[in-house]
Amino acid sequence: METNIQSEKARLAKIEHEIHQLRAVIEGTRSNNSLASDNPELGKLQVENMKLKHRLEILNRAIAAERNASSANQSGGPISILETLTSLFTEAIATAFPEVCKDVPTVITVSSSPKFGDYQCNNAMQLVQKYKALGVTKNPRDIASQMMAELPKSPIISKVEIAGAGYVNVFLDKNFSASAIMSILQQGVKPPRCEKKRVIVDFSAPNIAKEMHVGHLRSTIIGESISRFLEFLGHDVLRLNHVGDWGTQFGMLIAHLQDRFPDYVRISPPIEDLQAFYKESKARFDSDEEFKKRAYSCVVKLQSGDPASLKAWTLICDVSRREFQRIYDRLDVTIIERGESFYQKRMEVIVEELSSQGFLEEDDGRKIMWGENREAIPLTIVKSDGGFTYDTSDMAAIKQRLQEEKGEWLIYVTDAGQATHFQVVFSCARRAKILDPTVHRVDHVGFGVVLGEDGKKFKTRSGDTIKLTELLDEGLKRSLNKLLDKERDKVLTPEELKAAQESVAYGCIKYADLSHNRNNEYIFSFDKMLEDKGNTAVYLLYAYTRIRSIARNCGGDFANGIEKVIASTKLSLEHEKEWKLAKVLLKFTDVMKLISENLCLHHLCDFVYEVSTTFTEFYDVCYCIEKNKQGEIVKINAGRVLLCEATSRVLKKCFHILGLKPLHKI
Repeated sequence: METNIQSEKARLAKIEHEIHQLRAVIEGTRSNNSLASDNPELGKLQVENMKLKHRLEILNRAIAAERNASSANQSGGPISILETLTSLFTEAIATAFPEVCKDVPTVITVSSSPKFGDYQCNNAMQLVQKYKALGVTKNPRDIASQMMAELPKSPIISKVEIAGAGYVNVFLDKNFSASAIMSILQQGVKPPRCEKKRVIVDFSAPNIAKEMHVGHLRSTIIGESISRFLEFLGHDVLRLNHVGDWGTQFGMLIAHLQDRFPDYVRISPPIEDLQAFYKESKARFDSDEEFKKRAYSCVVKLQSGDPASLKAWTLICDVSRREFQRIYDRLDVTIIERGESFYQKRMEVIVEELSSQGFLEEDDGRKIMWGENREAIPLTIVKSDGGFTYDTSDMAAIKQRLQEEKGEWLIYVTDAGQATHFQVVFSCARRAKILDPTVHRVDHVGFGVVLGEDGKKFKTRSGDTIKLTELLDEGLKRSLNKLLDKERDKVLTPEELKAAQESVAYGCIKYADLSHNRNNEYIFSFDKMLEDKGNTAVYLLYAYTRIRSIARNCGGDFANGIEKVIASTKLSLEHEKEWKLAKVLLKFTDVMKLISENLCLHHLCDFVYEVSTTFTEFYDVCYCIEKNKQGEIVKINAGRVLLCEATSRVLKKCFHILGLKPLHKI
């Protein structure tokens, strides 16, 4: 391919030289606008020049992609099949149809049936339409035939053939596929190559002095999985919990604390039930004008750094942090708190900067800032009373994360209702030259609400918001009942049963959330998520446990250091179900690439379910271990056992990203 590029560049240089000479001859006697029409030879060369430039652009992209794939292969990294096929067909189209290939994206899809190959190129009809616009009639099958003729050879392709109205069916090479599966066993499950970035993920974000409830569930689960995914890709990830730990509510809490526990500075007060404490203070704030005035004065003291007020504030925050951490521990979530209080001084600085640069406008006593295109909703940077807002803290936070933390990619995981707000924040940050779109990537990862089985917002029967601790407790109760119904207590030790109970309970809650497109609402149903059939965590955990038991049942080197078997065994993938399973496993890299673009983890859930169901098909007809009537092992198909091992390793990596904890016994 590189030789082709050099040849095309030389040809282009020659044509450009001839054009230059012709222009020099007729310069001064013709207008620039009529050169091509008055000199047919020059016009012809200009058209050829345009075609070659476009083709070179495509070829350069193709060679870059191929080099990346090659270097990934040499370094033990996996090859993206879709990316490689796209590059190959892009080159073939550019070579065969230079006059119409511009603005024709190469379309490669996974085939719907093995009889149509493994992948398909579906560009023939687009190219036919392009020719039709030029007044040229082409047959789509002839187009497909020309594409095939120009398709570069590749070790991943065994053959191509034409089907239907010009579809090009692509069949993967088994030797390449077997080698790729062996690399999983020899080198581990590797991520696709990508440019490593400093990524900051903002998720969970509960409020101090309030209990975490079901409304925090999606942000916490999605944010943790996105962080794990990005860490797997090799990014430097900072997980931030932007908690609400500042504001008016702390005035009423401090005032109530002073009344209830006057010695709080010397003796730590027993306010473990912070939710009840908050309700008491809120009731007084709403009904007692004198208390309300005192609460406001407490806010002023707190913000001015009064030691006693800061002590009270710290006590209240510490109680909340302990409660939050219990939930994070149960869900296996790692996160660093960076509350609104952290940005107080930075908010003062950002207001001064935005004001001095002329970005703030007066509006009924407020100071507002418009985005680049004066979106419908401006940010309120300073309130009419001189106070700051969430808009102010978000502007201070985005500046701190980009400039102090050296973030290159910022991700905000909040409900979809905040999408407009973040669009305006990003727009204002770009306008203020804080956010540089050529250097930084920013994403608002929105999600829909959790619904009850009645299709309404998920609440208790009394209409209260469901506490997250109560939801997790209910999950533990139901998962244990499910395990007892299956009489797992008779085969598992008490420790194993507890591990299985937690794995199933927390796994089913996480997976039910992640398996739905995050942009949509979903119905929370313990009954459905605890089913052991269909696309559920329970089904996947059982499937993984069964796969892991196969090598153990083989004994010997299979159970005690499978590396020897890996080093001495060659995969054949002869049986159709072996071949089908291998091809599904090879989709892993393309799934990773897709998620890195849209940050939608339901693609990974779809993938693990496809792996598990395809494995079941394989296991039902392909014997890994053969036994005689006495139950003694008479034959072990080492290649198939290794295919099982590769499957388990891919699933284990996916489970880690999704936050599932697989077990060897369940």
